Amino acid sequence: MPVIGANSADAAEELYDRIESAAAGTPYRMCRTEAGFDLTVDVDVPQWQALLTRRRITQVHTYRVALRPEKKVFTLTDVVRTVEYEAGLGGVRLGKTVSVGRSVYVTSHRTLDGSDPGAEQYTFSSAEGHRLIRGAAGKLGWREAQPAGVKIAAGAAILGGLGAIAALIAVAVVKWL
Repeated sequence: MPVIGANSADAAEELYDRIESAAAGTPYRMCRTEAGFDLTVDVDVPQWQALLTRRRITQVHTYRVALRPEKKVFTLTDVVRTVEYEAGLGGVRLGKTVSVGRSVYVTSHRTLDGSDPGAEQYTFSSAEGHRLIRGAAGKLGWREAQPAGVKIAAGAAILGGLGAIAALIAVAVVKWL
């Protein structure tokens, strides 16, 4: 494992401080990790109760940032954990999903009971956390590298696309002959 010099340790500390300052007063929470840090937010998902069915969903979005301070390079991976609970006449259902990679989504809800048009409005965009991290890192001269999972997925997509094109060409040649 390479020894991190004072300059690279200072660069990592400065980045951490800058992002922590940008996240202050927001729902985002910072946590240092061995590789860098996690920036986590609880996503407000609307709950519902209809007749005899109750549904509850909790979702936590973590932006996992791994640092290579000696090169001022970081990788950004989204980890989205969702737990869903539903109880009703058909029984109880509990589900948990974890998504790791790059997640880009928007969730929004508002109460439409007519009493107050501005009541209980909420919007979350996963791009907000990406912008917060990339903005602070960019101002300090850091650059983003794609995490291995994103590179593998892109490679698989390209390979699959090339395979599909080859199959189409083969079918066209067979029909032409």
